[in-house]
Amino acid sequence: MKLQPLAFAILTLALGAARAEGLSPAEQKIVAEVKAHSAQGLALLEQSVNINSGTMNHEGVRAVGKLFGEQFAQLGFATRWSEMPPAMQRAGHLVATREGKQGKRLLLIGHLDTVFEKDSPVQLWQRIGDRVRGQGVNDMKGGDVIIIEALRALHRVGALDNTSITVVFTGDEENAGEPIAVSRADMVNAAKRSDIALAFEATVRDKDGRDTGTIGRRAASSWELKVSGKQGHSSGIFSDGAGYGAIYEAARIIDGFRQQVIEPDLTFSPGLIVGGTDAGADALGTAGQASGKSNVIARTATVEGDLRYLSFEQRDRAHAKMKAIVAQHLPGTSASISFRDAYPPMSPSAGNLAVLKVYSQASKDAGLGEIPALPPGQRGAGDVQFVAPLLDSLDGLGATGNGAHSPDEDLEIASIERATIRTAILLYRLTR
Repeated sequence: MKLQPLAFAILTLALGAARAEGLSPAEQKIVAEVKAHSAQGLALLEQSVNINSGTMNHEGVRAVGKLFGEQFAQLGFATRWSEMPPAMQRAGHLVATREGKQGKRLLLIGHLDTVFEKDSPVQLWQRIGDRVRGQGVNDMKGGDVIIIEALRALHRVGALDNTSITVVFTGDEENAGEPIAVSRADMVNAAKRSDIALAFEATVRDKDGRDTGTIGRRAASSWELKVSGKQGHSSGIFSDGAGYGAIYEAARIIDGFRQQVIEPDLTFSPGLIVGGTDAGADALGTAGQASGKSNVIARTATVEGDLRYLSFEQRDRAHAKMKAIVAQHLPGTSASISFRDAYPPMSPSAGNLAVLKVYSQASKDAGLGEIPALPPGQRGAGDVQFVAPLLDSLDGLGATGNGAHSPDEDLEIASIERATIRTAILLYRLTR
């Protein structure tokens, strides 16, 4: 359930006041444990990065799940592998739980898969000075290791006893299986039993070079525009009898979107367009075919697009404006637009900001600096969005790196220890 923002704000202020002069003796021991085992965490990260776990490499995803599952078992968690139905063609998820009655009930979110499938240019672990490269090293095996190492530090000082923590590492974050109601059921059910969700996608730095926290993420959705015109000789175009054709109508609509729909944190991008005498896109909207002649007015056109928004109210405004533009047909044409939601928005909220304040205070008390909120429009979609409507949430607690989703993906080694310290103190304070 979502906490009352005022009550949680009071908790935040109390924690801040209590820690104004730094870490408690117990927290100092936790930090010492993190630092003493940083090399162990880096070795675990290397081992996981060298296992290819592209979303569709089910064997690899399960292997990384087994590796991490063994770590949770050592920390007293009950672990299980949640299989997905064969028709979904996804490997499944790792779920680890501890049951207790002390403090807030926490849900920690990570993912096992990467965008690097078996046939991708594979970059194995490579250390270059104070950075490392490798497949999924910051997106997000680095974040997974931060969760494990923070919990390990708490375990070593006895601070996990009687806590209620659920960890869900999905096997298909980069390409979520459908139906979503099935592929995200474990996470949603865990959220309903939790008070706060913490997600460990990579930490993003702001323009001043500070690590940030994510209190909002934009939804991911798509739209499809279907346009029809009157096929005929090109010499008659613009006439009352022939009309304007499907391609001109498609161009009018897209440019209308550009001029009339734009607002802060809202984007809509046409990613595929095909038009001609005969034209259409495949079922996935990722490829198309078209045929036609320069002297024939286009009979049909299809546009596949992406829509990102920060709240359902913003989505509804965008849908209404787009539908109104589509309805203003050029002579001799017709058009329709349909929408498909995928990832819901993680709308910024007072509760999310309150969690960030606790995290930021933990960072300051550890001498690691304040953590400001990242402007929500700067992040794309992530797993936390499936649970954010249910409880206060914070994302971006993971590693710091560059080039995610590219062969040059890397990670700043020091960011693992830095984020692990912050996370361990945050978990300790939330579970007291």
